[in-house]
Order: sequence, then structure tokens, then C-alpha cells
Amino acid sequence: MNNENMFQYTYSAPENQEVLDIRSKYLPRQETKLDELKRLDKRVQTSGITQSLWVGIISCLVFGTGLCFAMKVIGNAVWLGILLGLVGMVGMLVAYPIRKKALEKAKQKYAPQILQLTNELTDESQKPASNKCD
Repeated sequence: MNNENMFQYTYSAPENQEVLDIRSKYLPRQETKLDELKRLDKRVQTSGITQSLWVGIISCLVFGTGLCFAMKVIGNAVWLGILLGLVGMVGMLVAYPIRKKALEKAKQKYAPQILQLTNELTDESQKPASNKCD
């Protein structure tokens, strides 16, 4: 058998996918409707977390300071400690409703955009492919 007239071709799907993955890193990124939908949903779901964390952390520190005063660790003002402890407790209890209210506000703000994008995406996915055979 003559090897000079022989053609040999090898194809590796994983290797080709790796090449395409590397190539996609260097192409300019274009945001699709699905990417925009995910971004908006994440913005809504994470709204209010920062505010509620700050309120909760500061309230927890006030509560701890109140405990220190009440147990006479950093002073001899038991009544001040009880007062600070109560203020800290109220603050910690208010942190969750702050988050919940901010989430509802964000839902109302972004709902029209999210619903429009979901309608566009579901309408596009449900359209049958046109198969014209002439």
C-alpha cells in the first residue's frame, strides 16, 4: 500500500471545544437578553442586604455594649446597660423587615423590565422554526 496517496484526518471534539473556549475569552462580550434578565434578577434579590446588615451589625454591637454595662464589665451603670441592650434588641429585630421592604421596593421597580424580558425570551423560544421547502 502506498502511503503517499493516503489522507489521514483526526478530529477531537474536546480539543476543539477548548480552542473555542479560549477564543471566546478574547472576543468582545455582548450582553444577551438572558444575561440582562439574570443581572436584573440578581439586583432585585440582593437589594436591601447591605442596609439590613449595617443595621444588624451596629445593633448587635450596641446590644453587646449594653451587656457589658449591665454585667459591670466596663462600668457600673446597670440601667444604661439595660437601656442599650433593649435598643440593640429592637435594632436587630428591625433589620429583617428593612431587608424585606427593600426587596419589595426593588421588585416593584424592576418588575416591568423583568416581565418584558421574560415575555420576549419565552415568545422567542416557543416560536416554531420555519421550514420552507421550495
